[in-house]
This record gives sequence, C-alpha cells and structure tokens, in this order.
Amino acid sequence: MLSAMAFVSSILPYIQIILAILMVTAIMLQTSEAGVGGAFGGGDTFGGSHHTRRGFEKVLFNTTIILAILFAISSLLALIK
Repeated sequence: MLSAMAFVSSILPYIQIILAILMVTAIMLQTSEAGVGGAFGGGDTFGGSHHTRRGFEKVLFNTTIILAILFAISSLLALIK
C-alpha cells in the first residue's frame, strides 16, 4: 500500500494539469472592457469608471482566484515532494 505522500506525488501532475486547464478557461471566459487605450491608462470615458461585478461575472472572478490559489499550493507541494 502506498503511503499518503507517495499517493499525492503520483497524482499531483494530473491535478496540476486539470487546475491549469480550468484556470486558463476561467481567465479566457472573463470579458475585458478595456480597449487599447485602457492598456495605456486611458479609457473610453472621461474620468474614472467603477465596474461592479455581478452574477456570473462575480462567480467566474472568484472561481479564477480560487483556482489560482489551488494551483500555487499544488506547485508548492510539488517542490516539497
């Protein structure tokens, strides 16, 4: 029978691949309202505009953060093994 650390070490690459695919998908699904002017500090509106995330956009944003944290933890585990 495998020890707990050996089991984690054997499935960790697969977990990282799945997390990476999910994280890239979540990032690609997010919409960017900043055009080329937004990349250089400008924007389409005069003054600042505040955008509040609601509904699916908020869930997707929070999911992306959680996936990034899980990916970072799994990467640290890979270093320890």
